[in-house]
Amino acid sequence: MSKLLVDIGSTYIKISSSNGVFQKFRDFNRAILDDLTSKFADEIQRYEKDEIHICSSANGGLSTLIIGLTNSFSLKYATNIAFNSGINIIDTILYHNIENSPVAGELLDVVIIVGGIDSIGGVFDEKLFSYLSKLNYSNIVYVGSKKDREYLSENIENLVILENIITEKLKVNEEPLKEYLTNLYQQDIVGKEDIKELYTLSSNQIYSTPYIVNQSLPYIDANFEVINPFIVIDIGGATTDIHYSRDLSRDNMVIDSEYDRLVFKKLGVYKSKDSLVYAAKNNEFVYELLNVLNVTENILEEESEQATKILMQLSIFLVLCKVSIHTSLYITLNMHLLKSIVLTGGITKVLSYDEVEVIVQFFYKKILNTTAIPTILLDSNYDIWTLGMKALGEKDVD
Repeated sequence: MSKLLVDIGSTYIKISSSNGVFQKFRDFNRAILDDLTSKFADEIQRYEKDEIHICSSANGGLSTLIIGLTNSFSLKYATNIAFNSGINIIDTILYHNIENSPVAGELLDVVIIVGGIDSIGGVFDEKLFSYLSKLNYSNIVYVGSKKDREYLSENIENLVILENIITEKLKVNEEPLKEYLTNLYQQDIVGKEDIKELYTLSSNQIYSTPYIVNQSLPYIDANFEVINPFIVIDIGGATTDIHYSRDLSRDNMVIDSEYDRLVFKKLGVYKSKDSLVYAAKNNEFVYELLNVLNVTENILEEESEQATKILMQLSIFLVLCKVSIHTSLYITLNMHLLKSIVLTGGITKVLSYDEVEVIVQFFYKKILNTTAIPTILLDSNYDIWTLGMKALGEKDVD
């Protein structure tokens, strides 16, 4: 069956049909449906509603706070599951430090509470409720010891209780929380009025783009000569996502999925530019990198084509830093084992291979102390996301 695939990004609208893959910059003065139909009217009219498949990253992801008992198990497991569900983690809090922990000022999409295997109880007390009373959140979920479920339910309004993510053998039980968070992400997308209107074009479920790209990874060698293990970096206007082979993970967690993903909500080039600039200014190596790129820090305050290129180059460097041994705030990947780096998203329409290579070389030299770098591949035709959409469509038919 012929299909029209549509991806609504934060800055670009992309379609894939029998005529090829096309992208156009969004007009933010128009509703998404109106913008889409005006730009691609001829293509859309060729397809029935059941032949049109849509994904979107226009919502920029969800923000979450995780409260756990230990770094070794509860926080590590919950963080991994949240990242793999496309969630942006604002902060993690060790429970014994909760009284002295900062209170997030922004509205949180979800708060996750985790801790203790099922045979242990009585691990939470009034300190938790006092802290939660200071937060502003939309959803709250408990995935810890079953012995504390009743106590927490009685004291936390609208608490969602799921299976413990920590088994008695201290292994991770990811599916209940992963499904819950993935559904929240999905509800956030379709809850946007602009996205709801797209159901007038399609009778199929609208998916999140990070989920779709992750679904593409098993098929990526159909379009690219990648060597495992590899990562895919998707840099857009609102977020920077990184998808990676689990072979790279330093965490010895037993998880069924072969690939994981992280979503960095504050490293986009357009919608989250201010936070990207802030992150760059607070990285100890960025000023040296700017010197290598033959520009000064003043470029970070400019509005120009060159400034946009520099921001995209910095976003590559910063996201590599965030998953390397340089920082412990995120999941650490063994970058020395990495064989291929694939870049996709709006960045591939702006940066050349050489402009990407200089960043990767700088990262490996400064952070990993080596001159050997992985193979770099650019998805300049926006093909990767289409692989996941086609794969899901085939599953639906089956």
